[in-house]
Amino acid sequence: MKNLLNKKILFIICGGISAYKSLETIRLFKKNGAEIKTILTSSAKEFVTPLSITSLSQGKVYSNLFSVENETEMDHISLSRWADLIVIAPATANTISKLAQGTTDDLASTVVLASDKEIILAPAMNVRMWEHPSTKINLRKLKEFGYKVIGPEIGDMACGEYGEGKMSDPLIIAKEIDKYFLDQKNNKRYKALVTAGPTNEYIDPVRFITNKSSGKQGYELAKSLYRKGFDTTLISGPTNLEITKDINLIKVETANEMLVATQENLPVDVAIFSAAVADFKINKRYENKIKKQENIDLKFERNLDILNYVSNHNSMRPKLVIGFAAETDEINKNAEEKLNKKNCDWIISNDVSNKNIGFNSDYNEVTIHYKNKKIKREKLPYKKKSGISDEIVDRIIYQLN
Repeated sequence: MKNLLNKKILFIICGGISAYKSLETIRLFKKNGAEIKTILTSSAKEFVTPLSITSLSQGKVYSNLFSVENETEMDHISLSRWADLIVIAPATANTISKLAQGTTDDLASTVVLASDKEIILAPAMNVRMWEHPSTKINLRKLKEFGYKVIGPEIGDMACGEYGEGKMSDPLIIAKEIDKYFLDQKNNKRYKALVTAGPTNEYIDPVRFITNKSSGKQGYELAKSLYRKGFDTTLISGPTNLEITKDINLIKVETANEMLVATQENLPVDVAIFSAAVADFKINKRYENKIKKQENIDLKFERNLDILNYVSNHNSMRPKLVIGFAAETDEINKNAEEKLNKKNCDWIISNDVSNKNIGFNSDYNEVTIHYKNKKIKREKLPYKKKSGISDEIVDRIIYQLN
């Protein structure tokens, strides 16, 4: 498990009988060169002690959200930023429920909500708790948020019952996390470019034409690419969104600025064009604000199609060119016409006539249209845009490899 070497893992232990397994998991991480910091929930202290964890991890154990000592040395924001990965093992039904609802009533839940890193859960609970509909709903919600899950396993439980709910063996957890870092390492050889948000084309100094876009899906795609190891550049039109400083963010406003920024950041291995670029610009922009009483004679000219330009650029064309199609009718027909017309590899379509998905929503439902595959289209059902992004990036990695 050489991929654990020098990795920073924030290990969160929750209150369950399986907490004793966390000690062996920490020992395996340390044996293979990982650096460990641990958060112990108040109920976890009933099963394992801070002293036993410190002796194995050789790192500090945190537990109290309002500890002056902790907040002075490393507050909950810094602790989440320090880690390369957050592992919660065991992840109890109570913790899963809190995370799904966004509750932040202790240090563990606060750190997780404040984190911009990958989060891996190793659930452990009684079989009836595991099979309860509320647990299934909460876990499904966390998966939509982008959380990864290892286990649980089927077997005899401490309560005397038998079934699914046992925390996975520490060696299995360690190997899964080693594989996560290996995949991330392999993906570092890839460069990705994402465009997001709208563009503005000015009529005069205070008025402009634009396309409707929040930029949320593009930003989530950039985050997912970065988390999975890609060297990621995000070219963004005007939005109110934030992104981690580790992603190369280039702010633009007009379609021409987005085109120039794209040209300057080629070549890349994969380019995703999710921006809603204005198709037209004003032929001649007014230098001063147009007064209400004036007659306006506006003439338009087409902006250069960035997706079409890149997908047909022989010397600088990425290995994988992906466009987006926001449609209101005949979704599949229009998307597949765009796929062929613009010579891209994939088109990702969504129905923007549905108010619950797409524009300004945190949720989406998309169809991937493939150019050179036996399966011509694949639907990704309704879920958080972060979850949609993870599924898209997983398919990108598969194709690149």
